[in-house]
Amino acid sequence: MRGHDWINTCLPDELILEILRRLDSKASHDASSLVCKRWLGLDRLSRSTLRIGASGSPDIFITFLAQRFVNVKAVYIDERLSVSLSVNSVQGKRRDRDESVLTSFKLHYTAQKRPDKEEESESLSLTDAGLTAVADGFSKLEKLSLIWCSNVTSFGIMSLGQKCTFLKSLDLQGCYVGDQGLAVVGQCCKQLEDLNLRFCESLTDVGLVELATKCGKSLKSLGVAACARITDKSLEAVGSHCKSLETLSLDSEFISNKGILAIAEGCPLLKVLKLQCINVTDRALMAVGVSCLSLEMLALHSFQQFTDEGLRSIGKGCKKLKNLILSDCNFLGDRGLEAIATGCTELTHLEVNGCHNIGTIGLESVGKSCPRLTELALYYCQRIGNFALTEVGRGCKYLQALHLVDCSSLGDEAICSIAKGCRNLKKLHIRRCYEVGSKGIIAVGENCHSLTDLSLRFCDRVRDEALIAVGQGCPLQYLNVSGCNQIGDAGIVAIARGCPQLACLDVSVLQNLGDMALAELGEGCPLLKDIVLSHCHQITDIGLSHLVKNCQMLESCHMVYCPGTTAAGVATVVSSCPNIKKVLVEKWKVSSRTKRRASSVLSYLCVDL
Repeated sequence: MRGHDWINTCLPDELILEILRRLDSKASHDASSLVCKRWLGLDRLSRSTLRIGASGSPDIFITFLAQRFVNVKAVYIDERLSVSLSVNSVQGKRRDRDESVLTSFKLHYTAQKRPDKEEESESLSLTDAGLTAVADGFSKLEKLSLIWCSNVTSFGIMSLGQKCTFLKSLDLQGCYVGDQGLAVVGQCCKQLEDLNLRFCESLTDVGLVELATKCGKSLKSLGVAACARITDKSLEAVGSHCKSLETLSLDSEFISNKGILAIAEGCPLLKVLKLQCINVTDRALMAVGVSCLSLEMLALHSFQQFTDEGLRSIGKGCKKLKNLILSDCNFLGDRGLEAIATGCTELTHLEVNGCHNIGTIGLESVGKSCPRLTELALYYCQRIGNFALTEVGRGCKYLQALHLVDCSSLGDEAICSIAKGCRNLKKLHIRRCYEVGSKGIIAVGENCHSLTDLSLRFCDRVRDEALIAVGQGCPLQYLNVSGCNQIGDAGIVAIARGCPQLACLDVSVLQNLGDMALAELGEGCPLLKDIVLSHCHQITDIGLSHLVKNCQMLESCHMVYCPGTTAAGVATVVSSCPNIKKVLVEKWKVSSRTKRRASSVLSYLCVDL
């Protein structure tokens, strides 16, 4: 029968609830809640995750949310995000009802907290009262993330620990939490698996030792950074009580070999180890190689005391290693990387950043011995030459992502070898590699037919013919050619005609790019969402009008320092794109009318321009 509500008539609450739980985005949840009152109530029951800001009276906002969504298991609060108490986006009677309810919450909360009207205005950051509201309102809570909520103290954490006993994941990054709060979490949250204590500056060994002692059996992941009073004593407790630990991230100048040795000997199931500890030496790394045979990911940052001996131990013992990051380790050289390559043949991800003693020979070994490599990143590696990537091209047929930054010895020969040997390449990012030119990129276009992400920032030897080859051979979705000053209309026109799936484009600082290219982009790339046109001196309002005519999905447009564009062009972009969220432009180019109509989407590089 026409107009009959078959869904609500035939389906029970349980089935509709199960359908709502399978929605994969907040937008879908929001849309479903507007269907009818029944679905609104069921949607509230189906929500398991909340992501909110910690500014704009969050304590009251959380109290409001806790009564609306009773089955929430994960709460993410980020001090860097703002939250508005008004719900102006909701229309009609429902808006009025929600606003009045929210106002009553605010008045009730304020009266309870501050009977004296002369006290200071309420805090705009999450406090212990707000955290207590989380504990009282979300009794089924399993995951809580508090990012830079600096007004939260041990008292709030104590309340949380006592009431949320099912807690499995706790992120306290940047919170001023002391030992008492952490001790209560250890005593009450026996299922805790994941704990992040980065930048918890008030913590000492007392709190972490107490937590490790009380709930160490369940702990699987621990992160500690910039905690000056966390020392080897804490790591010894972790090594003694946290036998199931799988992930450890340490960034501290107060940790030495003693602490890492305790972890290596006490946590044999360790799979992920990230270290930035300047006082740790080869001795600690050798212990990891001997004891942590399940290690799959190792990241070493800013070590001045590690040598090839440490990496040899890892290569000898950690046969399951798949991901290795070496950053600013100046005493590591080719022999250490050779040991990793020959010993850890399961390696899939390798990043070498600023390790100036690692050269061509070390990376050659990776190409010869690590056939499963899927991602390679080389940053500021001046000593790695073309022949290294030739070996990678020969041996690493499954390579999907390659990142090259400031590698002055790499040129077209290297890129040609990668293109011909790694035909599954999906992402290629090159920046300031001045020996890379059109020849290498043409080879990529002819051979890498799965490439969707290409970035060639400030590669000034790349010309239009390179992009013509890419446009003919690669289904690009992301393209960045910022600073490639020999690219003009012909290259971008080829991309527009050959890459209809293009979603993000950065053509900033292309002095030869004009309106023809923008017109072709408007015709050929209807899915374009983000475009950067800054410092393009040849484009005008005419080109902008052609661009936005068909690019109705455009969300972001950067167009500063484009002398050929005017206030009319800015107005055209703002008014023609229904999904626009950000337009970056000089303030003086925005008319008063455009400011009134679209102030929320306008951003200014400098208010004085």
